[in-house]
Amino acid sequence: MTQQPRRERRPVTARELADRFGVSPRTVVRMVAEERAEYEGRSRQRRDRIVEMHRQGLKGYEIARELSVSPGLVSVRLKEARSAGVDLTPYAAADEGVKQSKAGASHEQRRPGRARSGSSR
Repeated sequence: MTQQPRRERRPVTARELADRFGVSPRTVVRMVAEERAEYEGRSRQRRDRIVEMHRQGLKGYEIARELSVSPGLVSVRLKEARSAGVDLTPYAAADEGVKQSKAGASHEQRRPGRARSGSSR
């Protein structure tokens, strides 16, 4: 997997540039900030990648290390995905669940009239 280059920190602060050019720090920040659409696109890709890696079975700290973000950010993004209704079931477990439900359905079809109960005898 290719990693995106890590964004470098600026060598000077907004306050230092504001003092140098005689403007407010907010003006400096506004002038050097990336476009909103670019940021949102990059953020959306990162959210999708976090969900994808989680579904592949990676743990939160492994995802964080791979994407060069904090484990807290990974946790927050996964929580947001859950609340938005995104299926976070790992691929292997999802495949097993489909196989089990098909097997259970075929078993129930062979024995009609016998209801399955959740209790054991």
